[in-house]
Amino acid sequence: MRKTLPSLHTGDLILVNRRFPAVGEPEDLTDLGNGVLLARPAALALEALLAAVNAGPSVTPVSGWRSQQEQTEIFDQSLRDSGRAFTEQYVAFPGHSEHQTGLAIDLGLTLPEIDFIRPAFPYSGICQAVRQRAAEFGFVERYPAGKEAITGISHEPWHFRYVGVPHAVLMTQRGWTLEEYHEAVKQYPLGGSGLPCQTQGRQYTIYYIPADAAGGLELEAGENCHLSGDNEGGLILTTWKEGR
Repeated sequence: MRKTLPSLHTGDLILVNRRFPAVGEPEDLTDLGNGVLLARPAALALEALLAAVNAGPSVTPVSGWRSQQEQTEIFDQSLRDSGRAFTEQYVAFPGHSEHQTGLAIDLGLTLPEIDFIRPAFPYSGICQAVRQRAAEFGFVERYPAGKEAITGISHEPWHFRYVGVPHAVLMTQRGWTLEEYHEAVKQYPLGGSGLPCQTQGRQYTIYYIPADAAGGLELEAGENCHLSGDNEGGLILTTWKEGR
């Protein structure tokens, strides 16, 4: 049976930034228990990550999925409270926020008062423990220092994005942002050798499929493979084999 091809605008690896807007809304949102919603795969991975480092009540999920309306309200309120320069540094334009995908989560150190826009998430203690193990659960720190010209967003140590394994592992190992990762994957079209990554007892290979080549793609359901749109103009195919 042929595997159904996803939309170019859906999947764990979609790129949403100032150039590429979020398209539609996620269908399978999970409540983390405090009204913060994430797409189900991201929610399950986050729960596993926090459990693995015994975060307990020390780390608070501050903001997950946001509707277009909520993002607009946050943006406008920040403009009123903090001005345009601050807002454009730390709040994505409505329609261009990763939070609208359901794949992004802002995490904060649990304090009596938590800043909704810039929650404290230092490079120490339990927060650093989360950060150090994030990749093995499919998360990356999305807006690192020194990459502002690429991401269009200031350094945000609290903002994590679910991209899944092995992609988070590769991005972390090589210091790539999601923008840089997309450009790297495009150099490995289907039919070539692919981009390899060995992690967690699996050998992964990643390929890029331009949209105009996806129509004739045949994949059998049950194969060890995963497809995601990139929200630009193609699909990213991930295949794997068990064992080292």
